[in-house]
Amino acid sequence: MFKIISPKLILISIFIVYSFLISGCSDEAMTDDTVRYALESEPSTLDPAKSTALAESNVELALFEGLTRLDEHEQPQPAAAKSWDISPDGTEYTFHLRDNLLWNDGTPLTAHDFEYAWKRVLDPQTASENAYMMYPLNNGEAFFKQEVSADQVGVKALDDKTLYVKLKAPITYFLNLTAFHAYYPVPRHVVEKDPEIWAANDKIVSNGPFVLTHWIHSNQLQFVKNDKYWDKDKVKLENMQWPISESQSTRVSMVESGQANITVEPPISEQERLTKEGLFKMSPYLGSYYYSFNTQKAPFDNPLVRKAFSMAVDREKLVNNVIKGGKEPAYAWVPPGLTNPVTKQDFRREGGNLVEYNPQKARELLSEAGYPNGEGLSPITILYNTNEMHKAVAEVIQAMWKENLNVNVELLNQESKVYLDARNTGNFQVARASWIGDYADPMTFMDVYLDENNDGQYHNPLYNDLVHKAQNTNNQEIRMQAMHEAEKILMDDAVVLPIYYTTQPYIAQPYVKNYRWSILGTIDFKEAYIENSPEKASEK
Repeated sequence: MFKIISPKLILISIFIVYSFLISGCSDEAMTDDTVRYALESEPSTLDPAKSTALAESNVELALFEGLTRLDEHEQPQPAAAKSWDISPDGTEYTFHLRDNLLWNDGTPLTAHDFEYAWKRVLDPQTASENAYMMYPLNNGEAFFKQEVSADQVGVKALDDKTLYVKLKAPITYFLNLTAFHAYYPVPRHVVEKDPEIWAANDKIVSNGPFVLTHWIHSNQLQFVKNDKYWDKDKVKLENMQWPISESQSTRVSMVESGQANITVEPPISEQERLTKEGLFKMSPYLGSYYYSFNTQKAPFDNPLVRKAFSMAVDREKLVNNVIKGGKEPAYAWVPPGLTNPVTKQDFRREGGNLVEYNPQKARELLSEAGYPNGEGLSPITILYNTNEMHKAVAEVIQAMWKENLNVNVELLNQESKVYLDARNTGNFQVARASWIGDYADPMTFMDVYLDENNDGQYHNPLYNDLVHKAQNTNNQEIRMQAMHEAEKILMDDAVVLPIYYTTQPYIAQPYVKNYRWSILGTIDFKEAYIENSPEKASEK
């Protein structure tokens, strides 16, 4: 007979092996002052031009630094650049770099590294998915489309310490962009020697607060303080150790067992217990979880049908009973967390709710569209990528649409690569989606549904004109008003079905101090430290 082994015993065994691997593979002496952040996935690359996942962005924020760095209010502060000048029309920036900037290998870091890095992101040969972030540069998009040469792109090193930037239009949030990872400098002297793998191992040369010393793939990352960093006096940690696990439960067990002391996204089922233990925390996160309608495919080519389906979803019920995790039901497109600089009010709060839950009105709209009581509608298919939460949300919405609209709904789950291809090519009726802001301005949401390749196949000249109006002025009052008007059009056209605004649930031991979660989803350990950990207390 086979002996049944308890799951608890299996988990303990796994952690014994995992602990052995971490301790056995480490050459660095990890002290009690070490932040151990359990990373949620293995980085596919640490090349700032090519990375797209949040786990990669978090590692890069520890290793690199751009012209600016965001503070606790999401405002750009001088970093590699000590100052800058802006032309009256807002289209020209002259950045003045700090003296004696160095790469961690001791090589001088100059304005030429920034020019090289930015043009590399735009170079079609790089095939960077971040190229669109450089489109604000004059001729940036044209260079990516091979319509002009690199010399015509609006970025140029005037000398080693001066970087000149010409924008195609005044962009009030441009300084925020310079803190984004695609705008980080890269070491040309290293990249050109081995462009494919320079950022795929622990020999990576960087310029930020920490240096990567070990990268044991799919196991852990180790860092030490960068003694060549310009602001090293503010970096309190001598070491960081980041074990890697895709399992939410495993990461929680790591924090509770001492293998880690901070991690992200604990399972929903564990959040109540973790709250009682003082570990569970919540940070704002600039993102929206939504369903995207294919506006070119029946029956969702009819805005009345789209509105009916949106009104038939009880977001409060979904969030309270299924999604949980401190999420907020969404009744518009742009999430909370962005301040209108003119009114000093939250953009979302002053814009108000733009959609509602109203089953009776939903049935009336569906009837007006020619489908009374759902008659004549073929089964609707919801597309989602494989994930238990996405499945649970889809099943509840499936039931709501059946109950409120008398519509039969089928569910189709696909692996992420196939699912993304289906969305990008318009091969769906309604699809799960989410969008996380790239920078702290409503425009990071508003430009998603411009004509250029949006997955809803949405084209509205009035919407485009309002967004372009906001993109082409540095008058904040005009910008904000135009974006409010554009968002209302987007919601009136029911292009998206907003479901909830994201939050960043995480767990952390109370002795980990002064780290900062950004509303953009990254965590900054530049000024973090350990205070009175149990290990330190036991030494006294």
